[in-house]
Amino acid sequence: MKRIIYIAASVFFFISCTENFEEVNTNPNLIDQISPGTLVNEIIYNMANNNVRNYYDITAELMQVKLPYPSFYGGRHRYEILDNTGNSQWNASYKWAKNIREMLAVSEANPNDANYKAIGLTLRAWIYSNLTDSFGDIPFSEASKGDEGGIKPKYDTQQEIYMTLLQDLEDANALYNHENPMLYGKEILFDNNTKNWQRFTNSLRLRLLLRISNVYPEAFGIMVTMLSQEDKYPVITDFTQSAALKVTGITPNLSPWSRALDFSTNQATAAFFVDHLNELKDPRLAVYATEAKDLEGKPIGYVGIPSAYVGDNSQFKFSPSYMNNKQVVAPMSIPILMHSEVEFIKAELAQRGYYNSSNAAQYYTNGVKSAILFVTGKEAPSSYFEQEKAKYDGSLAQIMLQKYVSLYFTDYQQWSEYRRTGLPVLPTTSSMLNDGKMPYRLLYHSDQKVYNPTNYTEASQRIGGDKMNSKIWWIN
Repeated sequence: MKRIIYIAASVFFFISCTENFEEVNTNPNLIDQISPGTLVNEIIYNMANNNVRNYYDITAELMQVKLPYPSFYGGRHRYEILDNTGNSQWNASYKWAKNIREMLAVSEANPNDANYKAIGLTLRAWIYSNLTDSFGDIPFSEASKGDEGGIKPKYDTQQEIYMTLLQDLEDANALYNHENPMLYGKEILFDNNTKNWQRFTNSLRLRLLLRISNVYPEAFGIMVTMLSQEDKYPVITDFTQSAALKVTGITPNLSPWSRALDFSTNQATAAFFVDHLNELKDPRLAVYATEAKDLEGKPIGYVGIPSAYVGDNSQFKFSPSYMNNKQVVAPMSIPILMHSEVEFIKAELAQRGYYNSSNAAQYYTNGVKSAILFVTGKEAPSSYFEQEKAKYDGSLAQIMLQKYVSLYFTDYQQWSEYRRTGLPVLPTTSSMLNDGKMPYRLLYHSDQKVYNPTNYTEASQRIGGDKMNSKIWWIN
């Protein structure tokens, strides 16, 4: 019955949209078989929507992009992680991972569906990498098997999960056949462009390899090999090849915020984020935020509120810049893995001396330009890199600051990169909880204690307790 519900919902998703979805004239209640393309769009759309909402609710607060205002005590910007903070990520990931499992099973049955298998493996790596980066050890190898009686799956170690995902991405790269058309309607991420799917697959592999490089030094050599063999391992090399979901506003492809006001009301921009963009005279700031106003209502430029501020809001003699809700009104784009991120990966490899060291400045510049183009729709001003703060100074800190800005709206990536590198350096206050230390992870879904207690307890003990300060594998 659950499988029929998933299938019926998937077919409805295709029928409803007027663009990028193939019309299906079949009663969904009578379907007993699915094609590997049936579930692709639902997986992409729903996970992208879930991820950008969790960026807004979790990452943006932890990483001092925005904060609820006024907020006198607690909150994620003060490092308060509750039992239910990660529930939506847990629930959505396992729900859509189940559909990916169905998709892979069907595509493996037909040799002509190899492209769909490659896409399924890529989407699975995208979902599970975010999930394990958020929680650490999680159910993986035995997950999504409720229809087979697997209702109490074991928790795999993060190292085991990463090794599997990396192998899946390597296998997916070899599966793509660009001469073989995708027969089951148009998918909404790359419009059936299998070359761009392959670039996404390999770019995702670069992201995951860099993520674990502190504990898996072999990752650097693998990344260099990939970047040195462009024909075998094509990656995203142009802004137009980026993986970003285009939200049209045409039902059912709607904005994650049904009311744009919910995005901005009582949501101030954080001083750390705004101050850096002000110093750079960055054109993205006008897209991200509204102007602050003095007590008489006159605009005073872009001014944020310090995250985890001490005291009440009477200390601020202005109305701060708030989140600009225009950016969540369709048409809009939800970034998944952008060209700028690949350029910053190259810049870091070059800065560290692993890959084309002499080109570090160019990769850095490419990353900044691409990130600005994505947000503003315009090329970066010619004067931008004439500023001392914007010129490449050879430091990893500068690369990571610009990468941090570029990862705005991209699920948990700002937080993950901070946990990997400690950059950018974020200010702390006496109002912060957890002794002012950035949480390492989210807490397991509370249902696990009730419905999967043995495996939950084993995994919790293995990582040092189900606590926000328990280190996950790749944090050195």
